[in-house]
Amino acid sequence: MSVKCINCPLRKSDLFHKMSSETLEFMQRFKVGEMEVEPGTPLLSEGSNAPQLYTALSGMGLRYKLLENGSRQVISFVFPGDFLGLQAGVMKEMTHSVEATTAMKLCVFDRKELWSLFRTIPDRGFDLAWLAATEERFLGEALTSVGQKSALERMSWALARIFRRLKATTPAAGDLVRLPYRQQDLADALGLSLVHTNKTLAKLRERQLATWSDGKLSVPNLARLEELALIENPELPTRPLM
Repeated sequence: MSVKCINCPLRKSDLFHKMSSETLEFMQRFKVGEMEVEPGTPLLSEGSNAPQLYTALSGMGLRYKLLENGSRQVISFVFPGDFLGLQAGVMKEMTHSVEATTAMKLCVFDRKELWSLFRTIPDRGFDLAWLAATEERFLGEALTSVGQKSALERMSWALARIFRRLKATTPAAGDLVRLPYRQQDLADALGLSLVHTNKTLAKLRERQLATWSDGKLSVPNLARLEELALIENPELPTRPLM
């Protein structure tokens, strides 16, 4: 059965802003259904003008861009609570693709109703602007890591950021979270070869800072990992949930 917005399990997380009853009623009208997809399913394709917008309710995915020579740049990882498709909703076309990494459940919204969101509840319009600004900030941080940090520092940055986000939105046990990606995905995100990625992960494991194996990430000392990653503001800001 479709999950009503008022019963959304993500609303229990402290990562997301609380919603007023008016906002919940609007989002329930804005939502046209849910979609369940298998791993590897394309959700949005570069160059497409998809009529839907999505919120990841559960499961994980990847945002990426393919070059003409076949190489791939992973732009970001998709986690529960992420809003997908805003780029096409505003610019009429996606300039990157989104694919499910695991089985996913998505809330589906009709893109034609996006502008009624701005007209009816301006606060939700500001929330969308906040999400876009936060995405810009994250990409700036990611570019700085890829361009100016050592392999060990950028790997620490990625794992620390991922760990905090997953602890906030998915079931976790102590210092262990589920991270069902491939090393190649992380390599494509950080501009490293697969061999270099493997060696860098081994260094973090030897230092007992992070261990990633069998689809699970363990971070025994997050503060030390973030110090190595040169992260200035480690705490995640609370964010809107669409």
